[in-house]
Amino acid sequence: MLSRAIEAAAGVEPGQQARIAFDILRPVPLVPLRTRTRVLRGGKRVEQLEATLSVAADGTELMRARAWRLQDRAVELPDGLGIPDPPPDGPDGLPEHGRPAFWQGDVVYWDALEWRRAAGDLEVPGPATYWTRLRIGLVIGEPVTPLQHLLVMADAASGISSTLDWTRFDFVNVDYSVALERQPEGEWLAMDAITRPGRRGVGVCTAVLSDVTGRIGSSSQTLVVAPRNADAPRGVPPSPR
Repeated sequence: MLSRAIEAAAGVEPGQQARIAFDILRPVPLVPLRTRTRVLRGGKRVEQLEATLSVAADGTELMRARAWRLQDRAVELPDGLGIPDPPPDGPDGLPEHGRPAFWQGDVVYWDALEWRRAAGDLEVPGPATYWTRLRIGLVIGEPVTPLQHLLVMADAASGISSTLDWTRFDFVNVDYSVALERQPEGEWLAMDAITRPGRRGVGVCTAVLSDVTGRIGSSSQTLVVAPRNADAPRGVPPSPR
């Protein structure tokens, strides 16, 4: 939603988002919300914009995003440069991954995407690679863009590549950043993710992002790593931020 707001306020045309970084300040409640945007640095070829998400009723700020947008123009490069790395295997021929056993009840986020596993397994600790496509739109009556799909999907990179037991540890991201070499295309997108927890309460998740043509860019997340509350019910994923 914040990326959508940034695109609507953009001044560089034709433009493209080269980097967008989110700071997650508070849990996002299921109440009416408001987005606000402002231009931090304008320009004809490069601009930086900021968007915030807040509770409509009292203005409590929940999330903040800053994006660098660059002019979209063809650049002649030497032979061999600018060709995307090949994508992971799939998505054709890969089976759909059903809802993980540790998620019980309604999980709207999971159900909003179709998931196909290319490597690893989100129910087994370690790196993993998944293809996804959106089942529903972001805004009623408006087609979802590949970039919006990418941002929805890649927020799950630390989930699919978890190295810790979901029932024993929390590993919640406080930020989320995506850097793009080119804009995503098509309905199927992939993330190849790895998570590295530290012993001092901090972890990092990084992922390579692709479409069916090849590599698009990368994402990163900073994680707060901590033992789960002993009273939390087992079989339930970590609580919202």
